Amino acid sequence: MSGAARADDHAHGHGHGGHGQDAHGHGSFKDYVTGFVLSVILTAIPFWLVMGNVIEDKLVTGVVILVLAMVQIVVHMIYFLHMNTKSEGGWTFLALIFTVTIVVITLCGSIWVMHHLNTNMMPISAEEMRHAP
Repeated sequence: MSGAARADDHAHGHGHGGHGQDAHGHGSFKDYVTGFVLSVILTAIPFWLVMGNVIEDKLVTGVVILVLAMVQIVVHMIYFLHMNTKSEGGWTFLALIFTVTIVVITLCGSIWVMHHLNTNMMPISAEEMRHAP
C-alpha cells in the first residue's frame, strides 16, 4: 500500500481498529458506556447474591460469583483494554494466551503441591500440639 493510500485510510479512520473504534484503536463513547453498564451489572449481581442470601448453598454462590468475575474480566478486556485478535497484529492476544497459560500452570501446580503436602503430612494430635516447642 502506498503512503498516499495509507494517509487516506488514516484520514477516514479505516487504517486501524475495528467496529466502533477510531483511527487510534480507542473505543467510542458508546463502547465505554456499554462496558461501564455491563461492569456495574456484573458487580451488582454478586453483591445482591451475597447480601440477600439468594442461594442457600455457599458453594454454588461462590461458583456463580467466580463465573461472573470471569465474565467481567472479559468485558474489561474488550471494552476498556480494546483487546481483540486484530489489535497490534495479534500480538496482544498472543500475549494474553501466554499469560493465561502461565497463570493456569502456576495455580494448578500450587494447588497440586499444597494438596500433596497436606495429604503426606503426619497427623498430630491436640495433646502433641500443646507440648510442641
